[in-house]
Amino acid sequence: MILNALTAISPVDGRYRNKVENLGAYFSEYALIRYRVVVEVEYFIALCELPLPQLRDFPAENFSRLREISSGFSLEDADRIKAIEQITNHDVKAVEYFLKEKFDELGLAAWKEFIHFGLTSQDVNNTSLPLSIHDALKQEYFPAVESLVQKLNELAEEWKEVPLLARTHGQPASPTKLGKEILVFVERLTVQLAQLKTIPAFAKFGGATGNFNAHQVAYPEIDWAAFANRFVTEKLGLQRSQFTTQIAHYDNYGAIFDAMKRINTILLDLDRDMWTYISMNYFRQKIKKGEVGSSTMPHKVNPIDFENSEGNIGIANAAFEHLTQKLPVSRLQRDLTDSTVTRNIGVPFAHTLIAIHASMRGLNKLLLNRTAIDNDLENNWAVVAEAIQTILRREAYPNPYEALKELTRSNQPIDRQLIHNFIDSLNIPEEIKQEMKQITPHNYTGIF
Repeated sequence: MILNALTAISPVDGRYRNKVENLGAYFSEYALIRYRVVVEVEYFIALCELPLPQLRDFPAENFSRLREISSGFSLEDADRIKAIEQITNHDVKAVEYFLKEKFDELGLAAWKEFIHFGLTSQDVNNTSLPLSIHDALKQEYFPAVESLVQKLNELAEEWKEVPLLARTHGQPASPTKLGKEILVFVERLTVQLAQLKTIPAFAKFGGATGNFNAHQVAYPEIDWAAFANRFVTEKLGLQRSQFTTQIAHYDNYGAIFDAMKRINTILLDLDRDMWTYISMNYFRQKIKKGEVGSSTMPHKVNPIDFENSEGNIGIANAAFEHLTQKLPVSRLQRDLTDSTVTRNIGVPFAHTLIAIHASMRGLNKLLLNRTAIDNDLENNWAVVAEAIQTILRREAYPNPYEALKELTRSNQPIDRQLIHNFIDSLNIPEEIKQEMKQITPHNYTGIF
């Protein structure tokens, strides 16, 4: 069967491909190979710049030609590496042999044994992976979350003066304002996004078991740890873990994934609130001509975007959780269980972006139904009881909470007239009664 959007097993590469195809530049097999080539090329150039005695004569003008191998890396190049891998049965060794072929083509064969000099494959993988994560966050994820936050800010400003019946435990509670409730999510997302941006991307770079054994035995006079620190920081823009086994610690990968999980959980909370407001008729949804909400009920306009987002967040967070729990654990100096797991890092990234885009679609469809919101407030005069009993406390009136409790927990309808009758029955100055009569569910909204 030919692979295309209809035959793909994963919806990330099928139904949702057009929403996340940009992630292919960071998490596809092609991308991983390209990042490996970038690391190998930059490492060779860094060795030349030490310089090692055998590389002193390497013409520096060839650095740009080498970087063209990585900057111009094509699908055909990746295919060539995969063809080599069919022989080597080792993906990183195939990259090394590919680069040696390129050195032959460029007339640089005399220096090609310094490609991958002293390295283990994980020095390449555990710099390529954090590079891809760093780039995907910067180029795809951060802009998506920031656009969502911007949209929420716009809605908060638009609805800042809309009074809203709050609900705690699902029951009517002290009124709030719709704009402020949106700002709750703005603040939560902004705080967590800022925390995520502070988490550094760490890399492993230290030879077969992290001790620079091969480097040291060949060139004992060189401070290889200092060299690796400069290379990882200055050339790759990452931070180097100082003491490692054959593989990265992966702890900071986990920190990044946990931070993304927290942001996803906030988004899920937003999705469920918006879904609930729609079910309460506080919002209607913009209708797109030709769309169908139900195959049998013509009237339906379902909140499918928020539901789609919620479902994708569930998949994303489950995958992030496995990555966070599994990757930092490896037997002794290394086992291979991380290899296949890291190839799935792009999956939760993709489901996360699908969720963000779905929530954005849902937010863009919302139409405020002020009538329903106002009616709900008017039908819940009991919520001003808090205000009345608080003023009575201020005036040292005896047992105000208990008096209001008895009134509002009776089975009779609580409306404006009942509240005003209660106020009139109180033995308090007239000006205090008038003060309390000015309070309504529509204006008892606090300071925000």
